[in-house]
Amino acid sequence: MSATGLKAAASFSACDGAAGVLVLHGFTASVATVRSLAEAFADAGFSVEAPLLPGHGTSVEDLATTGFADWLACADTAYESLRARSDQVVVVGHSLGGTLALALATEHRDVAGLVLVNPYVEPPAAVGVELLARALDSGQETIPGIGGDIALPGAVEPSYAETPVRALISLLEGTSSVAGRLGEVSCPTLLITSRRDHVVPASHGELLVEGLAGPLERVVLEHSYHVATLDYDAAEVENRAVAFAQKCCA
Repeated sequence: MSATGLKAAASFSACDGAAGVLVLHGFTASVATVRSLAEAFADAGFSVEAPLLPGHGTSVEDLATTGFADWLACADTAYESLRARSDQVVVVGHSLGGTLALALATEHRDVAGLVLVNPYVEPPAAVGVELLARALDSGQETIPGIGGDIALPGAVEPSYAETPVRALISLLEGTSSVAGRLGEVSCPTLLITSRRDHVVPASHGELLVEGLAGPLERVVLEHSYHVATLDYDAAEVENRAVAFAQKCCA
């Protein structure tokens, strides 16, 4: 990865505003996927933390040694840091970042609001987890990567070319736990989903519509795929997310 790419993938922090925003990236990706969104919040006057989750932005081998508990602990530490210096905190997540955002909202009832961009939340079929476990037992450590689902020609998401099976199983197990607690999430939520997403099916969004206890506002993107933060609708995602956070923290 180039020096510019390494900088984009690294954690991002801004400390100017009275209100805070935590921005969380997706599985096998890095802060590069959400960096422009994080910068949009900083430009709007928020204090911002966008941590690089453990095992990400380095190598597939590193990711294989981490799991959902590690990623959630990192997100929780960043949230606590923001909360200590902010009046209110909004949590924003893309894909796995959305799963983590929901998990934080079940543990921290003072979360002011959530912005979820194509979040991964639906529990997997048991047979799928079993197949992955069998593959791992047989010595298959990785499967093809899932990154780069973008409609915009020339746009690239820096992500791993392979997915470590062990980490994927942990993600699926963590997702099941979070999905069982959606009824505990009562803060306002902005759900942004792409109509054509080749990574996260539309049923994940429907699960949130039906399961969340708090008020929900939904936006459906017509031109972007899964990585909407780098796609045709990136500006709309940023504008809507910032406006929503401002409303939550007013």
